[in-house]
Amino acid sequence: MKQLLLHVEDNSLQTAVVQDGVLIQFYMERSAGSSLVGNVYLGKIVNVLPGMEAAFVDIGLGKNAFLYIDDLLHPHADKQPRQKPAIQEIARPGQVVAVQIVKDPIGGKGARVTTHFNLPGRYLVYMPEAGYVGVSKKIGSESERERLRLIGESIRQGQEGIIMRTAAVGESEEALSSDAGKLRRLWDHIVTKTTASNAPCQLHVEAGLLHRVIRDTVASDIGEIWIDHEAKFQEAQSLLGEMAPALKERLKLYIPQDGRELFRYFDVEEQLETAFARKIPLASGGYLICEETEALTVIDVNTGKFTGNNSLEDTVYRTNLEAAELIPRLLRIRDVGGIVIIDFIDMERDESRSSILARMTEEAKEDGTKCSIVGWTRLGLMELTRKKSREAASVRKGELCAACGGTGRQKTAESGNKS
Repeated sequence: MKQLLLHVEDNSLQTAVVQDGVLIQFYMERSAGSSLVGNVYLGKIVNVLPGMEAAFVDIGLGKNAFLYIDDLLHPHADKQPRQKPAIQEIARPGQVVAVQIVKDPIGGKGARVTTHFNLPGRYLVYMPEAGYVGVSKKIGSESERERLRLIGESIRQGQEGIIMRTAAVGESEEALSSDAGKLRRLWDHIVTKTTASNAPCQLHVEAGLLHRVIRDTVASDIGEIWIDHEAKFQEAQSLLGEMAPALKERLKLYIPQDGRELFRYFDVEEQLETAFARKIPLASGGYLICEETEALTVIDVNTGKFTGNNSLEDTVYRTNLEAAELIPRLLRIRDVGGIVIIDFIDMERDESRSSILARMTEEAKEDGTKCSIVGWTRLGLMELTRKKSREAASVRKGELCAACGGTGRQKTAESGNKS
């Protein structure tokens, strides 16, 4: 059974999705410093950089946001000019432009923004100027895809674009049209504020984590929804009544059992501690070493205590296969973004390498965030990319050690400065 657990602690909300006792997803958001992705701003271009084909936009956040030229062109690729114009032809300092954040400010970098607006609803994503209908790739039935595509064409107006989400499967045209209508009215409100506001200013704030989880995660395959906070329980009831009334009865208020908090009772806390560790054990006796940097994440696979029963190739393959099944889940839990390099143990047989690649590709399909398996590099490493829009959960869940600055090392007495 799949369960959704919502744990409120101090100024943070942590949510976990558990399937048959195994943690498969984790999200966390603090009330202070929460994600800005999805927010819409009226900004002012302060600098145009021809060499980078981009512009810096003041949206009132202290650090200027970064706007690529591709995010200034029409959102429908078929309607973009064949010859890409120079950035200075369509952007100039002092120009006022409405933008939406697609990537949070991370480290010393400002937010990344776009003019390709999208507003997510329960069943669909509304794009006011995209001019096309899309259907989630996770919907496998061709007949259902075609049904949703035809409904999308019938309910969109003018140059609107619509992407049907997986939650739209089996829903009536009336329900889908109602969802589109709500988002259309929201966009009209944003446009009205745009004409009456002075840049820089905020025009729209994306929903908080509880709202997003109810909207994006709660589906018919969620058997139970547990929450351990009375006020949030009432809020979740209201959200479910609005977005998924048929699932409202699955929501339950958690009362601590034997003094154990929600995550402890469902054995999630221990799984989180393991998932966020540097050294992560495999059931066979092997282990992973996971190192995260600002630019990329590196994962090393080791056989450890696992010696196998047959040949060395079989031992290596079985360890790698176990790692290939676990790593995509770890990336979801840790919300790793950017480039990921995996150093699997060397295998001699091409069929073994193909099998590991196939398993990674299959497991990545379960990811709600875009995850692309690039494949094997010439050095025998596995390369993949995962969309990065927010800080990794490991950063949000903890903080850098004041003594070592996150390196895990301190100066020894011998290497210290001598007076």
